[in-house]
Amino acid sequence: MGRVKSKYTMEQREEAVKLVRVSGLSVYRVSRELGIPENTLYKWVKKAQIEAGEGSPGELTEREKEELRRLRRENRRLRMERDFLKKATAFFAKESDPDSK
Repeated sequence: MGRVKSKYTMEQREEAVKLVRVSGLSVYRVSRELGIPENTLYKWVKKAQIEAGEGSPGELTEREKEELRRLRRENRRLRMERDFLKKATAFFAKESDPDSK
């Protein structure tokens, strides 16, 4: 299932978020003035806060999320390699043991 193309450009999103953050107007008011669903604008503002390092403790920026995904992939790969090496070591230890033949 593919992503649906947004009907808002990045510039429109940035301007709407900037309007909320700089003007002091509420998300509700800006959403009504610009014709953007309130929930959509709220999500944009929240994401902008997180990206600016102003999110709640534990909220990750997109960059941090990508690093976490990369590290998890690497961790999976390293675990598979470790498991393979354990099995190979056990196999070769058994093969080289003269009593096992």
